[in-house]
Amino acid sequence: MSKKKTRNIVIGVIVALVVIVIGWFSFGPKPNNSQKGGNHVVTVGIVSETKPKEDIWNHVAATAKKKYGVTVKVKNFTDYNQPNKAVKNGDIDLNAFQHYAFLKAWNKANKGGVVAIGRTEINPIRLYSKKYHKLSDLPKGATIAVPNDASNESRALFVLKNAGLIELRKGKELATVADVVKNPKNLKIKEINADQCGRVIDSVDAAVVNNDFARPAGLGKKQTIFVEPVNRDSLKWVNIICARKGEEKNKDYLAVVKAYQTEETKRLDKKYYGDMQKTAWDIKF
Repeated sequence: MSKKKTRNIVIGVIVALVVIVIGWFSFGPKPNNSQKGGNHVVTVGIVSETKPKEDIWNHVAATAKKKYGVTVKVKNFTDYNQPNKAVKNGDIDLNAFQHYAFLKAWNKANKGGVVAIGRTEINPIRLYSKKYHKLSDLPKGATIAVPNDASNESRALFVLKNAGLIELRKGKELATVADVVKNPKNLKIKEINADQCGRVIDSVDAAVVNNDFARPAGLGKKQTIFVEPVNRDSLKWVNIICARKGEEKNKDYLAVVKAYQTEETKRLDKKYYGDMQKTAWDIKF
């Protein structure tokens, strides 16, 4: 065989090998990025974007890019039922809108699939009154409005418990009015829709109102007679960043958590929310 022919055969083999290698990387099995991070673009779902949320997530995105090489994109949802489904289906990578109690209830109803990977903040709720200026002024037989959905009703009852107004049956994760075992003032606890608790404030003695509904109802510090304490009872109400189950160790996702949990986030949180919200990643419960 001539040298020229031999050389052509060798060149042909090399070309063939190069084509095979290129084909392998283009069409072969893709690496699993759930442990190592990968494309360095992470989409985070939030609910009802506001100027404060926008500024905080802009800071998170800048930090994630600068320190970890991760690009953060934020997707806004208007429905609380959408972000977990989007994470579970892989439509987005993370979400940041819910507390532990909401996540647990959602996973139970939807056969799991979403897990918490980092804490963000807690939004203490309040007991408001337009008739009384302090807790001790509440008379016997006073009527107190609380939300009637399972999660928020339980939270409201724990607020009343921590205020020393009632005692609840021990061992209950989600309490109802039926779990009130002591009610020394014989309070009348009125269960109504969460979005109505602030609106009925003039017709009841006091009401536990979620923060989302307090401001529209004109309720603030002046009408506050008790603030939910941050203790073991309130751990379940800490807001969290969540990922799809099995991707808890994704380096890009954990980088987003680190980018959120900074002193600058604390400063922005304090700037926009004052004492209505507290960063919670370093709170000991």
